[in-house]
Parts: sequence; structure tokens; C-alpha cells
Amino acid sequence: MHLGRLISVLETVAVAGRPVSASELQQATGLPRPTCYRLLQTLAEQRLLDDPDGNSRYLVGERLIRIALLGKTDVDVCQAAAPSLAEAAVACGEAVFLSRFRNKGVEIIHVETPADKTRSYIHPGLGFRPMHACSCSKAIAAFAEEDFREDILKGPMKAYTDHTRTDETALREEFCTIQAQGYAECVEEIEIGVSSVAAPVVIGNVGATFSVGAI
Repeated sequence: MHLGRLISVLETVAVAGRPVSASELQQATGLPRPTCYRLLQTLAEQRLLDDPDGNSRYLVGERLIRIALLGKTDVDVCQAAAPSLAEAAVACGEAVFLSRFRNKGVEIIHVETPADKTRSYIHPGLGFRPMHACSCSKAIAAFAEEDFREDILKGPMKAYTDHTRTDETALREEFCTIQAQGYAECVEEIEIGVSSVAAPVVIGNVGATFSVGAI
């Protein structure tokens, strides 16, 4: 079965822990040489495998890594991140939140608050955030694929306050600034008196699927 052969090649590359040559894959899978080469070409075209040095030695591709990351449930991700977020909330004295890319949008999925209950703080709430006017969204969008950023820039941009950027050129420049400085800011763009900052969680070469912020 064609799908079974594709999976066999992907699994062989994934467990190798190093770049694998086409001949090694053919020997490990037992596939006919022409079949193996066709499968490698297909997988590389779809970015499920990468040939980073152009020497026909393959690694797991960016697209496959992204699929695997997006497949993690919120429960798994939050359980893994909660201790670090809680520690950051205590250290900063502010609410710290975790967001993830989902369905062409960015959603806050977990919040940790300061342990000192006598200290005032703002809880950001959970749920989706506008892509053009929230630090957690902009941190991810700035490091996303260009086509996705263009969709944001060309799409509708609601002005929540007088500080919300709704101009394509201004937002494009801000994305460049975020890329250069490594974090995004939201200064009264959603609500007057409320500001936040967020940084992308970049894994390898697959861009940012998550971001961590404070408000």
C-alpha cells in the first residue's frame, strides 16, 4: 500500500537521529530502489522530509514537525508548561499566559497568576485573540509563513481603541520589529489601561506555534 510505504520511510528517518541517505533508506525499508526514490521525492516536495544540505540525506521535515506539535492536546501542553509559567508569574508579579496557533488563529489556552493574592493583577481570560492587536497573536504571526502574514495584513482589522494598528504598512513594519527584537507588545490596543508583552516559542525551523506572555 502506498500510504504504508510512505509511513515506513518517515518512521525510518524519524528514529535514525541523523540525516539518512537514500541508499540507507532503501536498504532499511526493503523497498525497490525506484519506489524508494519516488517516495522520497514526494515526501520532500510536501516538506514532510527535508534535505537541508542538498546532498540527498534526509531529516524529518518542518511540516511534519509542525503537524506533530499541533496534534498535542491543550491538556498535554498546559501540564508541561504550567510549572514554568507559575514560576514566571511569581517572579514577575503578573499574570503569565500561554497561547497556541490553531485554525488560522491564536488562542490563549492557559493562565498562571501571582501567588501573592494581595497583589493586584489583570487576568487576560482564555480564548481567541485578534491577530493584528494582541501581543500573543503578533508574536506568532511575525514568525509565521509569509502567506499567513499576508492574509492578516490584507484582511479586516478592527480598531478596538485609538491605539490599535489598522494600517497595513504600520502593521507590516511592526512584524519586522517583532522579528528583530524577538517579542511583541500590545499597548492599550485592546483595552485602554491594559498592556501586555509576549514572546514566541520557536522550535527548530518550524516557526512559532506557541507564545508566552505577561499582562
